[in-house]
Amino acid sequence: KVGVISYLNSMPFVYGLQSSLISKSIEISLSYPAQIADQLQKGEIDIALVPIVVLNDQKNISIISDFCIGAENTVDSVCLYSHVPINEIKSITLDYQSRTSVELLKLLLRDYWKTSPILYNSSKESQFNIKDDQASLVIGDRAFDLNGKYAYIYDLAESWNKMTGMPFVFACWVSRINLDSIFQKEFNVALKHGVDNIDNAIFQEQISSSNINYKDYLNKKISYDFNEDKKRALAFFLERINL
Repeated sequence: KVGVISYLNSMPFVYGLQSSLISKSIEISLSYPAQIADQLQKGEIDIALVPIVVLNDQKNISIISDFCIGAENTVDSVCLYSHVPINEIKSITLDYQSRTSVELLKLLLRDYWKTSPILYNSSKESQFNIKDDQASLVIGDRAFDLNGKYAYIYDLAESWNKMTGMPFVFACWVSRINLDSIFQKEFNVALKHGVDNIDNAIFQEQISSSNINYKDYLNKKISYDFNEDKKRALAFFLERINL
């Protein structure tokens, strides 16, 4: 059972898995990041693309892939939206779908912007409470509809890069069970196939929207290789949020 984040940025992974040799031996379910993390913890799924803060919370899991959801700089889909500049924000509503981005925002507020607005957890009904000096953190595909609509938009991956000079990793592939080495290799081959064929994935899904340049977002904003720079950035981030 494989849990995958249900955002546009994971579409190449889904495409790769569904068109692979192992497609018949896996069952894919889609949900938002925080829900995927809960499902993994409850044992409802075996393999998952999870928000990286799960690595701090769940000790019986291991990273199984050379691929991730990351960004070298701006990402466009993890942003803080506000009518006023960061130092004038009094409160922020946190996206209920997020875990990693919430922790990233807290770290940036503390170490980069050096401000401490009141933080509120949101629900499905109250997620976009943006007015006066109240801002909102919004992640995923819903962020595309908000880009360009507010005077101040803070891209969290870009802000992280300005503070650290590092890329950022939002999610990585983990397993709570021991995987056969052959299966794990085939799993990674399937992911690579999806990442190498993003344009085909877009065509197959027949997705279109006036708000999103799909090819630019998936090919240039999202960085999928879980390389050494990203591994160092991940370790540094997990260390900093534990301070």
